[in-house]
Amino acid sequence: MKQAIHPQYFSEAQVICVCGNKFTTGSTREVIHVELCSNCHPFYTGEQRFVDTASRIQKFQDKQVKAKTYVVRKAKKQADQAQRDNGPKTLREMLSSIK
Repeated sequence: MKQAIHPQYFSEAQVICVCGNKFTTGSTREVIHVELCSNCHPFYTGEQRFVDTASRIQKFQDKQVKAKTYVVRKAKKQADQAQRDNGPKTLREMLSSIK
């Protein structure tokens, strides 16, 4: 086996999370900074939290609002059209309703 090619192993490597949690593990780095750990990860805590950097959730919600307003406008337009269609359509129907 070649000598001096393997990285140095730290058996007491410190892992520091953004939430403030610290624990030790074995690693080739002495200090490791992480964004999520078992104390703050939504899967382990049971809370629902979204990490949305591209604002995809907001775009989806905006599309849902537009779709609802479109459905309401379409239903209103159909109701108005039905209201207009209730009258006589031809001259014969108009004259037959007079009798």
